[in-house]
Amino acid sequence: MPSARKTLLIVWHSRTGLAEQMAVALERGAYHAAKEMDVEHFSVRRRRASDATTQDLLSADGYLFCAPENLASTSGQMLDFFHRSYYHMFAVDAGSGGAGTYSETSRLLGR
Repeated sequence: MPSARKTLLIVWHSRTGLAEQMAVALERGAYHAAKEMDVEHFSVRRRRASDATTQDLLSADGYLFCAPENLASTSGQMLDFFHRSYYHMFAVDAGSGGAGTYSETSRLLGR
């Protein structure tokens, strides 16, 4: 029985083109790594942050996020993507002073 297709989602934002170039390089590298590991059923979807959706996240097996740092923070377009997707992807316990969010994020990151 063939293995199920694995999909990597790369969400990126770039104003200068440098982060976009990095996203393209990440895609190429992912395909190269899959070939080196003899992974037959593998695909990469590269989405601009402004176009990426919650469905893109839900249908992917892994994620890479690529964006510049602006004024000591993630770029606005990437933050907008995270804000649009956040409540659909994470269990948030409102009113707990952030303890639920911290706990859930730590669990998801394996910390």
